[in-house]
Amino acid sequence: MIDYIKGKIVELLPTDLVIECGGIGYHAFISLQTYALLENKSEATVYMHHILREDEEMFYGFADKDERQFFRLLIGVSGVGAGTARVMLSSLNADEIREAILTEDVKRIQSIKGIGNKTAQRIILELKDKVAKVGSNDSSALFSGAQVSAVAEEATTALIMLGFAKPAVSKVVGALLKEMPNASVEQLIKEALGRL
Repeated sequence: MIDYIKGKIVELLPTDLVIECGGIGYHAFISLQTYALLENKSEATVYMHHILREDEEMFYGFADKDERQFFRLLIGVSGVGAGTARVMLSSLNADEIREAILTEDVKRIQSIKGIGNKTAQRIILELKDKVAKVGSNDSSALFSGAQVSAVAEEATTALIMLGFAKPAVSKVVGALLKEMPNASVEQLIKEALGRL
């Protein structure tokens, strides 16, 4: 089992990355939280979670062990798959999810796309005792601006890759750009996740 890969970041998008180690390029799906932490780096250590099924093999990558631990806790909850866990970690960081679970804030968890009332309650019920054992990390990062069209295109692509319909994504991203013309890709995606 691969615990982590340390190497050169060859490609970094808000939803996935390719990291090269020993002449091999490893593709991993990532959350927006990891994207923000790796955004301005050329090399990194990425903590991996490997999912092997009959018909596919996938790696999920994380900038720190705390986020990976939360991902593993989330996918352990009945009804929460890897895709949903990644959307959760793109909408809220690990500390925000921890706080919502510990304070039993069902509405906060339910505000995440794809999480209904029953799933939110199940997450709180199954993880409340476990999250207290998971350490906390400051996952904040500084974001650099870019040209509006490039930012909009990257945010739109990321949201479509997360499973949202292109017409809805285009409408929401367009509206957000009018409200926040200097928004970063990460800010656009976070805001859009709350509206889609």
